[in-house]
Amino acid sequence: MKRLLRAIVFALLAAAPLAARAEVSPELTNGIAAARADYERARKALDKLDWSAAISALESAARHDPQDAEFQNLLGFAHRNKGDMDAAFRHYRAALDLNPFHRGAHEYIGRAYLMADKPEKAVEHLRSLERNCPDGCRERELLKKAIEEYPWPDATSRMTRSY
Repeated sequence: MKRLLRAIVFALLAAAPLAARAEVSPELTNGIAAARADYERARKALDKLDWSAAISALESAARHDPQDAEFQNLLGFAHRNKGDMDAAFRHYRAALDLNPFHRGAHEYIGRAYLMADKPEKAVEHLRSLERNCPDGCRERELLKKAIEEYPWPDATSRMTRSY
């Protein structure tokens, strides 16, 4: 994420001719820098499992860069771990609205659906991951394993599911 933000700033600066560099919006570069700083605070809070601090930092990052799907995905993750499933689903959906191919959001919302006892919805997101990374990816394998380990109502139902 840090590299992506830095790359965007450098790309904007490199694309502008030297004479026009003064026209690069300070709000844009300040917003990206602020979002990056907020993201770093959030990562540290996530590493400490401090969900409230992570949520606060990620909300600030999302205000500075509302088009970043990863901020929404991580907000969903933090809310899910804090136990607020409604907020978690809201942020996962926002991440997928911003980027329908976001593998992490598909995995995490699938896990949230398992926690909410809606395994069929989790399977829908596994199918999305199968389409988005047909050769396999970490998120697809993790969600598949979580679905396989889910306590389906009966063994037959679990064994006959195609996921």
